[in-house]
Amino acid sequence: HVQLAESGGGSVQAGGSLRLSCVVSGDMSSRYCMGWFRQRPGERRDGIATLNNYNGRNYRGSVSGRFTVSRDNAANTLYLEMNNLKPEDTAKYYCAASAVDFCGLVESEFAFWGQGAQVTVLL
Repeated sequence: HVQLAESGGGSVQAGGSLRLSCVVSGDMSSRYCMGWFRQRPGERRDGIATLNNYNGRNYRGSVSGRFTVSRDNAANTLYLEMNNLKPEDTAKYYCAASAVDFCGLVESEFAFWGQGAQVTVLL
C-alpha cells in the first residue's frame, strides 16, 4: 500500500499557472501508474492525466496542451503543471496510484488516493 499527499493548490487568476505536487510514501516495492483526477461540486470525479511506468502520458482533451504531468522518482513525487488556467478548471484535484504498468483515465483503475487539493480559478 502507498499513501499519497497533494499540495500546491490555491487561488489564481484566469490565465495563470499552478503546480500541484503529490508525494508518494509507503510500500515502494511495486511500480505504480499514476494519475491526476479532479472533481467539481456536484459532479463525478474525472481523470485528467496519467503517467505510466514507461513515461507514457495521456491527457483529457480539455487540458491537453495546458497541463503537463511529470514524476521525480528520486523524490517519490508526482507533479501536475497547470498553465493558462480557466474558471472551468476550478475543482478539487486528486492524485491516484495503480499498481500496474499502464492505466487509463478511469477512476475504478486506481486503488490509492490522496485527500485532494482545491484549485480555484478566478475571472
